[in-house]
Amino acid sequence: MIPTIKQNPIIKLIYNSYVVLFFIYLALPLSVVAVFAFNDSQFPSLPWEGFTLTWFFGTEQPWLGVFNERRIMRSIGTSAFIALCVSVLSILVGTINAFLFERANFKFKGFLYVLMLLPLVIPGIILGISILVFSNFVANGVEDLTGWEIEALRPGLTLVILGQFSFITTIATLVIAARLKKFDSSLEEAALNLGASQWQAIYHVTLPFLRPAMIGAGIVALLMSFENFNTTLMLVGSDAPLTITMFDRLKEGSTPVLNAVSLLLMIGSSALALVMIFFQKADKKS
Repeated sequence: MIPTIKQNPIIKLIYNSYVVLFFIYLALPLSVVAVFAFNDSQFPSLPWEGFTLTWFFGTEQPWLGVFNERRIMRSIGTSAFIALCVSVLSILVGTINAFLFERANFKFKGFLYVLMLLPLVIPGIILGISILVFSNFVANGVEDLTGWEIEALRPGLTLVILGQFSFITTIATLVIAARLKKFDSSLEEAALNLGASQWQAIYHVTLPFLRPAMIGAGIVALLMSFENFNTTLMLVGSDAPLTITMFDRLKEGSTPVLNAVSLLLMIGSSALALVMIFFQKADKKS
């Protein structure tokens, strides 16, 4: 709707109602999860038994809180480590890819670009199975030929990082490339005319311009890695990240501990979103 054009009151009412219902639809499930994280009951459902922080700080079974449950805390640490590795790799490779596809001209560029996009349209579980089969094939071949066992190609943290990186880096590339398209190349030319080398011009002129996109891509990569389940499920080893641990806990029966973990994840995601907004505003001011 265009605010400057006078609208029919009925249409305006329908439009406003749609907006309100849409946001209720988005927020209501999250609100329910958040509320039941404080319910003084062993079951995350009605009736409401009273307010409690037990599911965060409880120390005894069956009222063990999330901060005292070693399995969940260990899985949060594992997820954070994986997400950090994937985020750093995605920013690095995504930046290189952005320069490659925006600046370079070479044969089969279009084909390689489509190939880069393929992991985004392949179901995560299929991608995970494909990576697992390929890595086992390579590991078995090397072991048969040389007798060396390559643990990195077996299910575990390394394979989870590589599996998530295979599609998250594509998103990082698209985000950074979109920013690079807006860059005025004459600024680099001016730096070159003033005596800077090609690498110095990129480091001092181009990369600062790309910094907001790189930070945004890193935050997106961090969040996508943390919440990924399908691909991770196929590649995980003994060190399970949070999504796998929560899935295993659901098999035993849902408890408010999972609601507490979900609330912490919502708070963390919101904080990262605010960081990204802050950098975007700071970039606009500059």
